[in-house]
Amino acid sequence: MMTPVVTGPFALGQALAEREQAALLRRRTPVEAASGGRIRVGGRDCLNVSGNDYLGLAGHPAIKAAFAAGVAQYGAGAGASPLVTGYSRAHQQLEETLAEWLGVEAVLLFNCGFSANQAVLKALLGKEHLLWQDRLNHASLQEMGSQLPCKMKRFGHNDMAALERLLEPSRGLIVSEGVFSMDGDQGPWGELSRLAARSGNWLMIDDAHGLGVLGPEGRGTLAAQGVSPGSVHVHMGTFGKALGVAGAFVGGSRELVEYLVNFARHYVYSTHMPPAQACAVTRSIELVRGADEARAHLARLVARFRQGAQALGWQLGASDTPIQPLLVGESSAALQLAERLRGRGVWAGAIRPPTVPVGTARLRITLCAAHGEDDVDRLLEALGPRLADERGGAHAP
Repeated sequence: MMTPVVTGPFALGQALAEREQAALLRRRTPVEAASGGRIRVGGRDCLNVSGNDYLGLAGHPAIKAAFAAGVAQYGAGAGASPLVTGYSRAHQQLEETLAEWLGVEAVLLFNCGFSANQAVLKALLGKEHLLWQDRLNHASLQEMGSQLPCKMKRFGHNDMAALERLLEPSRGLIVSEGVFSMDGDQGPWGELSRLAARSGNWLMIDDAHGLGVLGPEGRGTLAAQGVSPGSVHVHMGTFGKALGVAGAFVGGSRELVEYLVNFARHYVYSTHMPPAQACAVTRSIELVRGADEARAHLARLVARFRQGAQALGWQLGASDTPIQPLLVGESSAALQLAERLRGRGVWAGAIRPPTVPVGTARLRITLCAAHGEDDVDRLLEALGPRLADERGGAHAP
């Protein structure tokens, strides 16, 4: 047990002790290797069902070779912000590749999805605007929305009737996700685009977890749902999930991108991503576009897991994506289940409040295309039947 530190203006130790007592304390675990659906921790190899490398590309030889060639040409870092000398031909090529792939006019690169989301909201929204957000949007969106001078209105998760009641004509921005990171379900983008067009408001998608996984050529949630990219004003996606690298982008009209170049502080005042990283992402996109069979294989694994877990009595969220929330309920129970799986050679993450609502602690099971059917069966065997004392407290968020 930690000894609370209460002297001085910041009671850091007390806050940590309280979080530990509530089974909410976060700790880091150094990983020795993670690739192809496997993870090595503490000298032990485990089945990894906790990451976001949905297509198993993080260790792909072609991406590593592109990264190495980029380092040889450009060096290890960008050396400056993009408006000084940090914008390279490699960055420009990646932006052009993304724009063509996703069917938008222009793209701007960011170091991570968190900063990309916050940059857009901060640059666009003033005190005269309104911001409408799904209540399960990512923390980067919720946090920035709460700090802006505009009024933020949150609507129930995927509740389009509630959103419609809250909308006012031509007042601001509607923001939702393609695939929700903790629940794995998708936003209803046909209805969202209809409401945005009818009300005259802008619409933004965070497709961090849909890009590369869903739709023809992995173009994401909008393509999977048959929604025109032109009906969504702001597109955000990341490179650290299905694309297996790191970084993020914002796409839309050329005017939007030019505006962000001038007014997005997270872009203007940050050292740019390394050009070598941009080289690796460009190569990754080529692989992702040709990975329809890998996506089909992944979908079959998801179906196999869902059928098996439900047969064992486990409660799952309403997701057909690689993110499979196994709902437990109490934080302590989620930690105990994660520890039990690790004892059986399966690495799964326990997700607790405040990341998810109180009473919906879960294991966030994530499958990837590098897994096989035998891996899913091994996971199910490690889970085993849900016991009677594990059945209380969980409910769908």
